[in-house]
Amino acid sequence: MGERIISASVPQTEEGLQYHIRCKPGDVARYVLLPGDPARVERISKYWDERRVIAFHRQYVTHTGRYKGAPISATSTGIGGPATAIAIEELLRVGANTFIRVGTTGAIRRDIGIGDLIISSAAVRLEGTSSQYVISGYPASASYEVILALIEAAESLGVRYHVGVTATTDSFYTGQGRPGFKGYFQGWMKNILSDLQSAGVLNFEMEASVIFTLAGIYGARAGAVCAAIANRVTDEFVEDEGVEDAIRVANEAVRILYEWDSLKSRLGKKYMYPSILLKH
Repeated sequence: MGERIISASVPQTEEGLQYHIRCKPGDVARYVLLPGDPARVERISKYWDERRVIAFHRQYVTHTGRYKGAPISATSTGIGGPATAIAIEELLRVGANTFIRVGTTGAIRRDIGIGDLIISSAAVRLEGTSSQYVISGYPASASYEVILALIEAAESLGVRYHVGVTATTDSFYTGQGRPGFKGYFQGWMKNILSDLQSAGVLNFEMEASVIFTLAGIYGARAGAVCAAIANRVTDEFVEDEGVEDAIRVANEAVRILYEWDSLKSRLGKKYMYPSILLKH
């Protein structure tokens, strides 16, 4: 970094440059898309009207620019809850307050096709990171405005999508009912899939519940749209299928949120509700 860190408990420089993501206030927009894969940041920002590379450190790549007039950023989180929580913490510190995960996922319902999108309304907290913040009964819920913006974007782009509860795990293998190395398996792993299916859960992934929990605690907004590249019921896996649709939907959702937020600001309203749109 080359600059003096304030302290071990405040790992940033005097100007607010964050230790992990290498961003400072002014570098990042209010609206941030969160892919796991660093390479996906470039795929996201290629749709923008303007963009600039802000930082590239470890798994954290950040671009900032504008999409159809809306200020927008994208920061990669890497895989899993701990790295994602670091990104959220530091992005909040530099001015972000609306987060949309843009990822891939494994569906656990037969009717969800490969390449379909899943918009998460909430997430089952099967990871350990969010429990470092709050008791297990605290809900990991997406923000209703972000959910609606993602639905609006998916409808406008004509892509196939589903809305419902996601399960977030710390393990891609045993935590999602896959055998470990040399076929390692325990009894509870056998039931995880059927138990979640019976509860109406749509999919497995590895970051959403952390994003939703932290957003809830800190008064931010969050949502998630993921491409189903696998289906555990039909045993299909097609890498990258639907990812471009998820990217397009997430970018468009930021434009929608920006327009809604601007409208609320003009009217002096804190929350979006249907009659605002009908009247304006």
